[in-house]
Amino acid sequence: MNASFPRSDDKKTGYHAEQVDAFLDRARRSYDGTCPPDEAVTADELRTVSFDLQKGGYSARFVDAALDRLEDVFFERERRQRIRELGEEAWRARVRGLALEIRGRVTQPKGKRFRRMSVITSGYKRSQVDAFLDKIAGFLDGRNGLTPLEVRDVTFHTEIRGYNEDQVDLFLDAVIELILSRR
Repeated sequence: MNASFPRSDDKKTGYHAEQVDAFLDRARRSYDGTCPPDEAVTADELRTVSFDLQKGGYSARFVDAALDRLEDVFFERERRQRIRELGEEAWRARVRGLALEIRGRVTQPKGKRFRRMSVITSGYKRSQVDAFLDKIAGFLDGRNGLTPLEVRDVTFHTEIRGYNEDQVDLFLDAVIELILSRR
């Protein structure tokens, strides 16, 4: 599959074109049911996939936008499948449980919402993460909207003894899942 994304110029790096094409081919085969089940692409994989960089590769901005759209499509398909398997009430209970987990995190005291890195290690800047968690709390309370794109695009600076990046990233993945589940 040739995705035909715009390429970065020869002096700048972009995503490795062959890797992107191979992944998107696997995603297409997953969607149409011709990919072996153990190789099938999921919404989670679409959210976390990464590619090597190469000069003149595909423009990351365009590839990321396509992956975001695909994640939405795959998530909706997986959601419908789970509802068929578990039933509507079980799905709603799962979404309520996820919302409670997220609410539990955002209601923690600022500066203590995630594990902090050691004295010699940097992590996400606590004040920036806490400010974004306040926005998530507003979403949970119905005071403001929040889109998956806003969560995907959030960036944080780093600081010594900042929040553990892996823990924050996993939490943000759960927030995206919640937003998509509520559609």
